[in-house]
Amino acid sequence: MTATTVHQPTHREALWALEDAFERGDLITVFGRCTVEYDGRAASSLGVGRRLLVLKPDGTALVHTDENQKPVNWQPPGSEHHAAVRDGRLRVRSVHTSPDETLAVRFETVEQLSAMSVSGRRDLSVTGSEADLRNALLDRPALIESGFEPLATERPTDAGPIDLFGRDSDGRPVVVELKRRRVGPSAASQLQRYVAAIEREEGDNAAVRGILVAPSVTDRARRLLAEHELEFVAVEPPSSTGDAGENNTLDTEPAETNAFDLAVDDSAHDSAGDATGNDESEAAGTVPADEESN
Repeated sequence: MTATTVHQPTHREALWALEDAFERGDLITVFGRCTVEYDGRAASSLGVGRRLLVLKPDGTALVHTDENQKPVNWQPPGSEHHAAVRDGRLRVRSVHTSPDETLAVRFETVEQLSAMSVSGRRDLSVTGSEADLRNALLDRPALIESGFEPLATERPTDAGPIDLFGRDSDGRPVVVELKRRRVGPSAASQLQRYVAAIEREEGDNAAVRGILVAPSVTDRARRLLAEHELEFVAVEPPSSTGDAGENNTLDTEPAETNAFDLAVDDSAHDSAGDATGNDESEAAGTVPADEESN
């Protein structure tokens, strides 16, 4: 089992950790001072208190205190998790659409956030990891494009570590974000942050390129990539035989433009599957939201 934990992160750092964990399909726990509100079949609220929020990859959301075995609020499987930073505070929502129900947890402070990959799911399929994909690209950088030269992995920036950094055949800086499965807008948002960080380091005339490498992307992610002149290369993670799939068609043509803008400021980050109609940019997981006071 792979587990990552951050202690006393800033609200932005907690958002980034949630964003990555949503993409991986991790089991997530967040502990801190928060308020809890539910709106749906009825309405309920909990004032400020130290609580444990559990977000499961099947969409389940649980809010626990230090008493009793049952959660004080919960959402069933099939909800969708979202995270954003609003007014300088981390907000996590679990949204359920049938019936319409929303559980909103607003953190005043985040004391600990953990994300864990969990085995034993009956529908689990074995695929290559992001580390396997990275190693395959280091061995065969032409899978990204001819002339690409890898220079560093996990390169630190003020927006977080970059999966793979290098230069193209013209010497331009290239930021490569790796994902082992189909991804949505949150991956495009993440790549944009890293590109902006390198642009700040390299200067205004750096002409930094950003390339998202994944098996596939959603239409919404494709539009965001095109709007921000980012690129997509389709590569499957290595199979059990160790071969990376070479479905590496470079997709750089702008898709249709729409009114959706990628948010890259401190207040919010967009992510996949925000079906709520809310105009805030958020990171989204794969769970329907439902909360009930017990």
